[in-house]
Amino acid sequence: MSEKSSIVKVARKVCPAVITIVISKDLPKIEGFYFFPYGGKNFLIPQVEGNGKKEKTKIGGGSGFVISSDGYILTSSHVVEDPEADYTVILEPEKKYQGKIISRDPISDVAVLKVEEKNLPYIELGDSEKIEIGETVIAVGNALGEFHDTVSAGIVSGLSRFITAFGGPNQQSANLRGLIQTDAAINPGNSGGPLVNLEGKAIGINTAMVMGAQNIGFAIPINYVKKDLEEIKKYGKIKRPFLGVKYLLLNKEISEKNNLKVSYGALIVRETFGEGPVIKGSAADKAGLKEYDIILECGGDKIDEKNPLADALQKHKINEELSMKVLRDNQEIEIKIKLEEKNN
Repeated sequence: MSEKSSIVKVARKVCPAVITIVISKDLPKIEGFYFFPYGGKNFLIPQVEGNGKKEKTKIGGGSGFVISSDGYILTSSHVVEDPEADYTVILEPEKKYQGKIISRDPISDVAVLKVEEKNLPYIELGDSEKIEIGETVIAVGNALGEFHDTVSAGIVSGLSRFITAFGGPNQQSANLRGLIQTDAAINPGNSGGPLVNLEGKAIGINTAMVMGAQNIGFAIPINYVKKDLEEIKKYGKIKRPFLGVKYLLLNKEISEKNNLKVSYGALIVRETFGEGPVIKGSAADKAGLKEYDIILECGGDKIDEKNPLADALQKHKINEELSMKVLRDNQEIEIKIKLEEKNN
């Protein structure tokens, strides 16, 4: 069978299980717009209805795919990160369902949704450990939020890639590791859709592309998801040890620019003005971690770009007590921390 006919066969097999996720929210009703002159320019300003009425408004969208006949769906965590939004799952124009978020894993950028339906078409999960560079792959998704079941073919261009991705309504950053790089076109709106092999099995979840570059897209290896699915079946949610800090991973360049004593570790620092970097009541807060502390080691493991804090924490269990070596005011100290469970 030729590669072309193989791709056609795979597309026919997987497209029925690829869904569109429509994100909507109750927002103030807009009556119209008016121009506001400022600095020699006119700015278009929405005019909100005075009685405070709200209406359901579409604020975004993404892709996903069904992985079981009873309605479990995989997508990217950043697609469904707003807890106040509603998520409508569209399988076909006449088949729409309310999607319930079962669990989100921002570390791996994976989320699991559920719709109440039976006998749905679904995509089998493959084994991302067996992927080879040069292997033909197919990306499917809702490109640009408009073009449903967009299929693009390419090859695996690289493995174990590391990127800093920006996404979600607040364009927050996330460090993603171990990614599959592909030249199959991944466009805005494709996030959460499947990357499949020529057997029609999902080997990845489309997550990001490089802006301003052509044919450079990334997918989360599907094996990352299998552990999450096992936990959901066992506990009804994803269980992860939780520290409760926001941090910047240091390297030589960052340290030199900021005159820091060390060029590795996790610098505890707020992401935005007014937002504390240590979550109140968290394990980090109870242990006394502070802003501008630099976590050098976690459980004896050095924290650096090859072993970021998020990865180091996953080696430990909920309620486990461990030691952290911390640089505070240029003095190394040791802090004992008891990890807690993250609420999804």
